[in-house]
Amino acid sequence: MAPERTTQRTGAAPGPGGRLLSVLRRRESPVLGALVIVLFVASFFAENFATDRNISFLFLSIAAIALMALPMTLIIVTGEIDLSVASTLALTSATMGVLWEMGLPIQTAVVICLAVGVLLGAFNGVLVTLCGLPSLAVTIGTMALYRGLAYVLLGDRAVASYPREWVSGARDPFLGLEGLPWIAVVIAVLAVLFGVLLHATAFGRSLFDIGNNDVAARFTGVSVLWTKFGLFVASGLVASAAGVFWTLQYGTSRADTAMGLELQVVAAVLLGGVSIFGGVGTIVGVLGGVLLLGAIRNSLQLFGLTSEVLQVITGLILIASVVAPNVVAKAKERRRRRAVEKAPVTVAPAPVSTT
Repeated sequence: MAPERTTQRTGAAPGPGGRLLSVLRRRESPVLGALVIVLFVASFFAENFATDRNISFLFLSIAAIALMALPMTLIIVTGEIDLSVASTLALTSATMGVLWEMGLPIQTAVVICLAVGVLLGAFNGVLVTLCGLPSLAVTIGTMALYRGLAYVLLGDRAVASYPREWVSGARDPFLGLEGLPWIAVVIAVLAVLFGVLLHATAFGRSLFDIGNNDVAARFTGVSVLWTKFGLFVASGLVASAAGVFWTLQYGTSRADTAMGLELQVVAAVLLGGVSIFGGVGTIVGVLGGVLLLGAIRNSLQLFGLTSEVLQVITGLILIASVVAPNVVAKAKERRRRRAVEKAPVTVAPAPVSTT
């Protein structure tokens, strides 16, 4: 007779309470909860907040930020940063204005502008990877450089003679649905693609490995330099695409466009739970951060606050999104140490001699 086979469970599956607690502990949970609260409060107390017209305006106002936040998430996960995205947007817009004044077809101008974005991102990538310079210093420098080049191209003047159908088309609703501009659908599709890339592929796992320890990532076969270079190229490309959309959305090219927008992009990413030190972050959290920041600014505008006050609030949110995770992490570490200190110390009995 065959011996009876017994199985032993090493751990029970978490119940509903345990699963809920694990969800609430995720870094993006606070921002998603705050987003729900802000939307609920603004819908009741901010006049016209929940109208189709204002919702469409909200999506359009955060479109460029959301686009640039997607590759920015991947860059910050690896422990780097790109502060030149708004200047890349502005230089793209200025380039588009010059090309349009030269008489080039709008389609050709758009393709050239995207190529310019790739070159600008590649320049950042070369300085960070091949030259070994810190991305913070590099992109602060190129932020000023690219903005200066935009002024070289356009100076203080503006180009505002773009085809009416392209300008109005940038704000058109998706399938005639008021309150849902087509750019919101594009952002949703790109977010899914970036989310799959970051969370469901070996490449995405390598980004977290780089952010946690790039030296160890090299020993596991990850091409750290080429990976970072590709991310900066992608950031430049997406920033230039945001510049094209920005230009058509507002129907004008100016060198001073999108001033300070890079701070909103970084604030949204960090607010969404991405660690400024790398190795942690989700696309869902970043989208929540973008929407939360946009909803706060939109509702405060409806309350009549000035742009200066909104800038101050954005700065405070940026500081809070950096400080709060560190405070929480230190509090957890203190609790862990106290638990270790209070744990009873067990001493193994000495072996008994048989001689």
